[in-house]
Amino acid sequence: MNQRISPDASHGAEDDPVYEAAALWVVRLASADSSSADRKAFEVWRRADPAHAEAYAEMETWRRTMGQVPDPRERKSRRAVGLNAVVAIALSGLAGAQLGWIDRLRADAWTGVGEIETRTLVDGSRIDLNTDTAIALRFTAEERAVDLLRGEAVFDVVPDPQRPFIVRGNGVSARAVGTRFYVRVDGAADPVGVAEGRVDVSTAVGRTLLHPGEVAFRDAADRPVARQGNVAQAMSWRDGKLSFSGQTLRQVIAELERYRRGRILLMDSAVGERRFSGTLDPRDTDEALDVLVATMGIRVTRLTSFVILVR
Repeated sequence: MNQRISPDASHGAEDDPVYEAAALWVVRLASADSSSADRKAFEVWRRADPAHAEAYAEMETWRRTMGQVPDPRERKSRRAVGLNAVVAIALSGLAGAQLGWIDRLRADAWTGVGEIETRTLVDGSRIDLNTDTAIALRFTAEERAVDLLRGEAVFDVVPDPQRPFIVRGNGVSARAVGTRFYVRVDGAADPVGVAEGRVDVSTAVGRTLLHPGEVAFRDAADRPVARQGNVAQAMSWRDGKLSFSGQTLRQVIAELERYRRGRILLMDSAVGERRFSGTLDPRDTDEALDVLVATMGIRVTRLTSFVILVR
């Protein structure tokens, strides 16, 4: 039986191509080599649909917000930063969506952004798929293998001494006989953690054995190294919550961003170093941001449904 935790209402549609196009028009028209042909083509696009004009106005407002500074000597560099950010928003969102669909086409099970789902496998083992996750199953007579193509998953493994359970992804292999553990392939500092049992973690250059309460991180030489970690906190998303204990606001925002479409941009590096302890709801990231506003003394500007500034 499968369970699904639904995403926010704002996650009901794919990344809006109208806003992606609007961001690219903002960049093009603000560039030094913008031509009259560009401006004519833009007017045709803008007048084709009221939504085009609205999206462009919102993205242009954001560009001006990013670029406005009182000192004219800084205007050029700040303006460049703003334009580069607009390009990153438009292109990274599009590229991310495309890569996501490629992984999903290869997958036997997957979740969309903001979704959490539980799957029971044919051997009775259970997999909890976190947001934007995809897996491919490779069960044979010799082993029960899972390719974690993207995202994060928790595995509750039914023991079978004749067929080890192995999860592979992003150059890491986690081998277990009967245990509960998580694996992440999104570049997290600790890609594997163990709640119960033992897990043999290996990369191309080394291996380590994890016990309950331990996580593995990859050192500079790409060797997996065991250390104590808060595994229960790392797996709290299975209960529909994100638990933090002294993490920086930068880390908190990075986690929240995984559960919504679009970007949450931290505009102040000093604010990003503030520490947060508490619980947030990944099913309603707007409410989670409101909690941060109330407790962290920050200001949130919602430029569009998928572009949020934090100051």
